[in-house]
Amino acid sequence: MYTVAHLSDVHLPTPPVPGIRALLNKRLLGYLSWQLRRRHNHRPEVLDALQRDLQIQAPDHIAVTGDLTNISLPAEFRQAAKWLAQLGPPERVTVIPGNHDAYIPLPWAESWSHWASYMGSETAEGESIAHTGFEDFPLVRRRGSVAIVGLTSAIPTKIGMASGSLGKRQAALFKDRLGELDKEGLFRIVLIHHPPIAGTTKPRKSLVDGELFHDAIESAGAELVLHGHDHRFELGDLTSPHGPVPVVGVASASAVRGTEKTPASQYHLYDIERTGDGWTMGWRTREFDAISGRFTHLGTTTVSFQRVPPAEQLDPIDLI
Repeated sequence: MYTVAHLSDVHLPTPPVPGIRALLNKRLLGYLSWQLRRRHNHRPEVLDALQRDLQIQAPDHIAVTGDLTNISLPAEFRQAAKWLAQLGPPERVTVIPGNHDAYIPLPWAESWSHWASYMGSETAEGESIAHTGFEDFPLVRRRGSVAIVGLTSAIPTKIGMASGSLGKRQAALFKDRLGELDKEGLFRIVLIHHPPIAGTTKPRKSLVDGELFHDAIESAGAELVLHGHDHRFELGDLTSPHGPVPVVGVASASAVRGTEKTPASQYHLYDIERTGDGWTMGWRTREFDAISGRFTHLGTTTVSFQRVPPAEQLDPIDLI
């Protein structure tokens, strides 16, 4: 069995702003939002509890689907790199960027380069391919019988917008990689920040070229799609040659308080195991409890599915 933890929308505390000039752009509204509202809910003590719980649960791999920063300050990227190092070594942690990690256009050296070792790809022979720029997505990492495919939907947008885009080049490569991994018989986990199912979120926050993502899944298939962005649990599916593909969104990893729409901090644990010619997967949800200051198990959100060859297709999602 191979266990993958999925967390998203970390929103580490914003460090001091190095002068007013840094806020003479879209960052100003984001900084005000952080100071007046968001910093009271995205708490460092929750992230400390998350780190402790992950050590206890000891997943084989940790996937982080973006928004480690708030307004894309260079200091935020350096801070996030230190946080990732505490989470685990690059071979056990994969990260992709979110829209807050592309708040405004920034050079590679001042932004995602600090996470390059957590975004690097590998060849089928296991040789590392270093990330050297924004164009190096999609990333592919093989971990035994599991393949992790990471995309970036993070793009700088206008004030008031938080939408994402894959672009035709990345989408074409994505389809090719899925096809190659399918031939290898691997359990393919796709990481993307924005929800890829149309209508899941508001247009201003949506994946504007989601049809390119759908086309890749419909053509080559995948076993599981994980995303963040909306700060809440979401469950859907997409069509593929092997049957429906579960698409699961997770709540923010750092929220201390929950509401009806956005729960307190949660992360998911996926237990993946090959069964004959197919797969079984069960997932567990861990949620932060403000009273105890610890993460606890939520059994009511457990989901399992059976992965089988097309000729013997079953409905892959059974809610328990």
